Amino acid sequence: MSGRSEKLISWLFETRAVRVCPEGRPFWYTSGTIGPYYINTHFLYGSEEKANELLGLIDSEKHDKPVCIQKVMKAVKGNYRKDIIYKGMIDEMCLFVKSHVNLDKVDYISGGERRDWFFSILVADLLKKPHLSIFKDLTCVMSSGDETGPADRLTGKKVLHIADLITEASSYERAWIPAMESRGAEMKWSFVVVDRKQGGGELLAEKGVESHAMVSIDRSLFEKAVALGLMSMEQFRMIDDYIRNPKESMRNFLYEHPDFLRDALYSKDKTRERAELLLCKNPYDLDEEFLNKFKQNKCS
Repeated sequence: MSGRSEKLISWLFETRAVRVCPEGRPFWYTSGTIGPYYINTHFLYGSEEKANELLGLIDSEKHDKPVCIQKVMKAVKGNYRKDIIYKGMIDEMCLFVKSHVNLDKVDYISGGERRDWFFSILVADLLKKPHLSIFKDLTCVMSSGDETGPADRLTGKKVLHIADLITEASSYERAWIPAMESRGAEMKWSFVVVDRKQGGGELLAEKGVESHAMVSIDRSLFEKAVALGLMSMEQFRMIDDYIRNPKESMRNFLYEHPDFLRDALYSKDKTRERAELLLCKNPYDLDEEFLNKFKQNKCS
């Protein structure tokens, strides 16, 4: 295991950017499904609390987009000076970008609202490239040093996009790539902290975007986490089954642990809503005999 890989994995677990469920207690997701881990890459800002503070700043200031980006830049620079993990993460990302791309070919570095900005704004500043902050309404703000303003015409420019993570690349397809194309620019490269390995890299390749990830959510990541003492073999076994076949592994878990679903249905928090959604939507194709033991008018 390389020193760089070991550092990145340790930071992901220390900040709870990667969180693994206790043995036999998978997490409930908002979709009404279950799984053995959560990924919140923006927690690499130092902690969940600090990450939520920055998200709150963005939400409270984005009515004035140039001012918002100026304040985000000030915040991330301040945190870079204070937080060891965040500084290490940003420095590693700068090295990662430089090792894969000739920066002389890059005109701009971009990032999309909101979590991309945890990484893209500061990496652009350290690599001495102007930054394009793409908002969800597809407006775009260019910042370089202390200068901030609209970015309307970027004809012929080559853009490198930085994101916190990639799943299916739906945000790229829906917003980030069209925002660049509408201004005459071309997104040539994508760099992410985490690739969830759910087809995003392949979609970008189809669109002519070269995709790079510092960490992939795969079996080897969790094997290394076990070796580092960050999780147990029991936790790894559930994750390994899940990675091989998410639907079948969680379906079998529910059959083998009916009390897990029963307890969730009688909880007093959002877990109950998610368990009821599972009963109603039946994403695991559980048989009716099994479901009827729990429904009791839950789907009425």
